[in-house]
Amino acid sequence: MSQHIAKPRTTAVILAGGTGQRVGLSIPKQLLKIAGKAVIEHTLTTFENTDAIDDIIVLMAPGYVPDIEKIVAKAGFQKVSKIIEGGATRNETTERAIAALGEGLAEGEDANVLFHDAVRPLLSQRVIDDCVVALERFQAVDVAIPSADTIIVTRTHGEDGEFITEIPDRSRLRRGQTPQAFKLSTIKRAYEVAAGDPNFQATDDCSVVLKYLPDVPIHVVAGDEYNMKVTQPVDVFIADKLFQLASTAAPEQVSEEAYRELLTGKTMVVFGGSYGIGKDIAELAESYGAKVYALGRSTTGTHVENPEEVDDALSKAYGETGRIDYVVNTAGVLRIGKLAETDNATIEEALKVNYLAPVQIARSSYKYLSETKGQLLLYTSSSYTRGRAEYSLYSSTKAAMVNLTQALSDEWAGDGVRVNCINPERTATPMRTKAFGQEPSGSLLSSEAVARTSLDVLLSELTGHVIDVRQQDPTAGAARASGFEQALATVLDRQDGV
Repeated sequence: MSQHIAKPRTTAVILAGGTGQRVGLSIPKQLLKIAGKAVIEHTLTTFENTDAIDDIIVLMAPGYVPDIEKIVAKAGFQKVSKIIEGGATRNETTERAIAALGEGLAEGEDANVLFHDAVRPLLSQRVIDDCVVALERFQAVDVAIPSADTIIVTRTHGEDGEFITEIPDRSRLRRGQTPQAFKLSTIKRAYEVAAGDPNFQATDDCSVVLKYLPDVPIHVVAGDEYNMKVTQPVDVFIADKLFQLASTAAPEQVSEEAYRELLTGKTMVVFGGSYGIGKDIAELAESYGAKVYALGRSTTGTHVENPEEVDDALSKAYGETGRIDYVVNTAGVLRIGKLAETDNATIEEALKVNYLAPVQIARSSYKYLSETKGQLLLYTSSSYTRGRAEYSLYSSTKAAMVNLTQALSDEWAGDGVRVNCINPERTATPMRTKAFGQEPSGSLLSSEAVARTSLDVLLSELTGHVIDVRQQDPTAGAARASGFEQALATVLDRQDGV
């Protein structure tokens, strides 16, 4: 009779000992905000959401452990078991992690450990899974990608500067990333041997195994270009843009009954609810038991550009139901033309409806949503990433919606209010038809599909996200699966979008 072999425990060790000096910061770079959250929170989220990881240990820069404790508590991370102050060097920090990992293990029991830089927030779950699978056969695993650049070896000759001494074969060169994964017994033994070397110094853990346990093969797992390390000021900008461009998947409910259970008794206010996406959202939510106030200029006489009318609409909904759980704004105007030839009235209308109205709706909604821990849902356009000729007013105000979403999600997080933004590709709506006339059947996304995804976002715990809705998704209306590898393709896709 075969005996069941228990799966070894797999722990992610997040190395967060950097100080941020190279980025020119007064705080550790892992605490820097990118896309509305601290860099380390993005990193922890990836490991928290990966089934392959059982628990997480954080090694934080001295003096900043309380900051991580607050982030963990606020985000509700369940897998973070220990937050430890790191050492003065990378070696010392790893040794502290190894000691903590050994606690609670039975005699002869081994475990898997993945060491990952806190400032690599774009790590994919695929890489994590590949590392854990590789540990089933190997004792040490590194993550690397081919070098796109020619690497040169130089030597300095006095005041004459540097000179090339060697140009290695690029086909064999790889750029190392993290995580680096090991059997705990292996990395522990490597450090024990290294301790006998008075000149021991290492910047990564695979080099320790390579030097002090030369008989242990180190397997290489394919990394990816997006698993970048936030080290220089330009990295902060690039990482923020990648987060902004990457799509997020909205979790769908398992059944019709689940939608009814979540929406019955809830109150939703939809601005721009007269037609198109807003009307479809209102009807869908109402069919599942929500009390919906669908407001629009042509149906209820509600002008979103008028702050008093926005206040009155929200006050009425709250007065009649005693709560407001969701506020949705799909109202917008699309005016195409050269800016130099656009009259003041058209400019003023675009700014009032597309920018000032969402700002006012957000401000007026806050007190109601903070009571219910509800959500504000805004809408952008596929042209928000790059302004195009004759769309200056529209695309610039839609870009503002993305920034407003990210800023408010951060500003309101402490009060439990979520803020998200839907980015549908070209959608069949009356506004689009008015601007472009009839377009080929099947070339546009349906407003019903956008409404379904919008509802899924409203019922999710997402906040601060831009959710793409695309026609080529496997299931109509589903938000495109997340993945930073799609970010560049997304930029290209959006070039002709509206």
